[in-house]
Amino acid sequence: MTNFLKAACFLALQLLCVNVYSQALTGNRFDITITDDKSQSIPGATVKMLKDTITVKTTVSNGNGIAGFTDIPDGTYTFKISYTGFKVVITKPYIFPSTTKSDKVVLQAESTALQEVSVTGRIPFAQQKNGKTVLNVDASPTNTGLTVLEVLEKSPGVTVDRNGGITLQGKAGVLVMIDDKPTYLSGADLNNLLGSMNSAQVAQIELMPNPPAKYDAAGNAGIINIKTKKNKQQGFNGSVTTSAGYGVYPKNNNNLVLNYRTGKVNTFLNYNMTLVEYLTDIYALRKYYDADNNLTSMLDQPTYFSGVFINNTVKTGLDYYVTPKTTIGFVLGGTAVKRRGNNKATATWLSQAGEVDSVITTLNKSNSKFRNGSVNLSARHAISATQDIAVDVDWLHYTIESDQNFNNSLVADDGYVELSRGNIPTTINIRSAKADYSIKGKNDAVFQLGWKSSLNSTDNTASYENFTGGQWLTDYSKTNRFLYDENIQALYSTYERKFGKLSLQACLRYEHTGYNAHQLGNAMQKDSAFTRTYSNLFPSGYVTYQADSVNSFTLTAGRRIDRPAFQNLNPFYFIINKYTYQTGNPFILPQFSWNFEVSHQFKELLTTTVSYSNINNYFSQIFLADEAKGVLLYTQGNVGSAHNIGVSTSVNLSPFKWWTFMTQAVYNYKQLKGFNGNNFTTDINQLNVNSTSQFMFGRYTAELSGFYTTRARNDVQELLYPTGQVSVGLSAPILNKKGTLKFSARDLFYTNAMEGLTSFPNATEYFKLMRDSRVFTLSFTYRFGKSFKTGKRTSGSAADEMERVGNG
Repeated sequence: MTNFLKAACFLALQLLCVNVYSQALTGNRFDITITDDKSQSIPGATVKMLKDTITVKTTVSNGNGIAGFTDIPDGTYTFKISYTGFKVVITKPYIFPSTTKSDKVVLQAESTALQEVSVTGRIPFAQQKNGKTVLNVDASPTNTGLTVLEVLEKSPGVTVDRNGGITLQGKAGVLVMIDDKPTYLSGADLNNLLGSMNSAQVAQIELMPNPPAKYDAAGNAGIINIKTKKNKQQGFNGSVTTSAGYGVYPKNNNNLVLNYRTGKVNTFLNYNMTLVEYLTDIYALRKYYDADNNLTSMLDQPTYFSGVFINNTVKTGLDYYVTPKTTIGFVLGGTAVKRRGNNKATATWLSQAGEVDSVITTLNKSNSKFRNGSVNLSARHAISATQDIAVDVDWLHYTIESDQNFNNSLVADDGYVELSRGNIPTTINIRSAKADYSIKGKNDAVFQLGWKSSLNSTDNTASYENFTGGQWLTDYSKTNRFLYDENIQALYSTYERKFGKLSLQACLRYEHTGYNAHQLGNAMQKDSAFTRTYSNLFPSGYVTYQADSVNSFTLTAGRRIDRPAFQNLNPFYFIINKYTYQTGNPFILPQFSWNFEVSHQFKELLTTTVSYSNINNYFSQIFLADEAKGVLLYTQGNVGSAHNIGVSTSVNLSPFKWWTFMTQAVYNYKQLKGFNGNNFTTDINQLNVNSTSQFMFGRYTAELSGFYTTRARNDVQELLYPTGQVSVGLSAPILNKKGTLKFSARDLFYTNAMEGLTSFPNATEYFKLMRDSRVFTLSFTYRFGKSFKTGKRTSGSAADEMERVGNG
């Protein structure tokens, strides 16, 4: 009955919004329809609203070639329209307020031959658009040859820790999406996926700290949306990219993008193959203490991971424009990643005086396979000039296999050899559907209504064996099978309105979650099951005050949720080494946050933001020590609450025509309150600075970029030490501008280490992790057909569950 009342209240609020919407006041709105000389609409064209040659607002035309501007201050403006392969058009002046609400602009092709296209400008590497930061990946030469994870690591306001955790604006709990769809992965699995994707696959990365209600409420820190390349230009066109890099080991990436659009049909294909040899060098020194805090022993653990992974990814689809108002489409995608590793660890037990007690070496050969398949069906219909409806249906399937083979040897005259192995297969199926309805008023009012349903299921088996008495015997203390099913139902509504210089957006989202988990028993462990259901309302919105044509102030607020990753609920053991295990926690609860921001934007040059967030049931790694066995066990749990006060500033300047730079600084004060054996509170002041400069010398573009992060803390028990890196790059067009040659040197001074100190009951552990991060890369891109332009793909329904498959 409680859930029914919440849903009824939600629908009543929606009806109230509709009633208020019908009484919308006046405001300035203007739509520009962009076509070519054959009356074909041009989606993806860049449209800038100018006041005295200064850019006031920027948008991109939608799938119907329409670029809409709302909340236009009174005054006189022109519009600049550009699209690769077409001549730039600057419109006549328009005076607002005006009775004219729309106009049509026809673009003339520069030439059908690529070599005759004249490039008059360049795409900025970072743009501020509607409360989000858009990173144009190809516009930065230092992104050449990088993985997507490495691109994120150097992105403004983003940090990545040693466990694959991603933070945005200093806050943990980010929802990562690919093409508006969640990956349903978190931790090591998400890290492996993004670490195997190459930047050549990606057109843009959107950083959204305060996403609107059409996205799921998941992600306390917001959303990172990775948009892969797709072209919608007329005719047959595409590009091919190949790159070779070398650090300690070689790396290779190859990417092919094809597109064909004619009449009512647009098809595309994106294929990527990556081959990388990798290394991870970890040093850890664990110290054990007695009840009086006296040092009793130490464990020195250097570990060296090396191996190779191969990633093949393909994405293809078709859009069919049934009528000018109706479009249907489908997209098929698949990823196959194979990883082979040879790992060696040496564990040296030392007395409190540093004397060697014993030495144990561990050899581990690991093989893993990651496969993903996806199907998306979509339809969009413009009911009228002011109303449209979109429907998406998605199916995703993951198969993750991991084999481990351990050989533990005591280095001594009377030493021993222990052999063990583990097989951890996981399958995940996700079915999702959603529908969105939007209606625009004649006075700048917009009302949106949506529904989404997702069904997620996972089957995870952990099978361990020990070699005893000349045969392999099952280790029932670690072996188990875990089944998990989850159903999330959601409704949302959004209302936008302008009152003079004030613009507002009010959103409300309702989500009902239910899950069933079942851990199958074995000869040593009992069968167990648990079920949970909960419902929540997630209000959000913003108010913007447009002080004048160049200054605006915005207040943003919203409530969000982070559900525990699927496998974080699974209480099985994952063996890292002889003395370190990882396990899940079936009793972990969702964490909820309130986020508030006040920001000021001056033109597109300066953005300053003050923020505050409060998280309850805060997720944190919890470290437990078994002193008798010398084993460290880490898991995740709810430790209390977290408070985060942030101040950030972003500067985008072009002091000269040949020099453009962007710098962002994010300061955070964090206070974490938790319980892990004792009540305690910890806090920290941390700063992240990210800067990129580009220099134009004739046809050459050079770049110098870098980031630096001071001491930081994302978990109650783990302190991270300062880290950073510097990268340089160079780009030049060749072959009559059909090709581009790029060179980059990443982490030039080899300073990007992940270093820190972990504290747990009666023990501490210092760690330092180094990767093959200093890499020199040379890449070549060749474009054929019409010049390449990345277009926008309609959002799918499997969005916003992305980070929840687990760490298996």
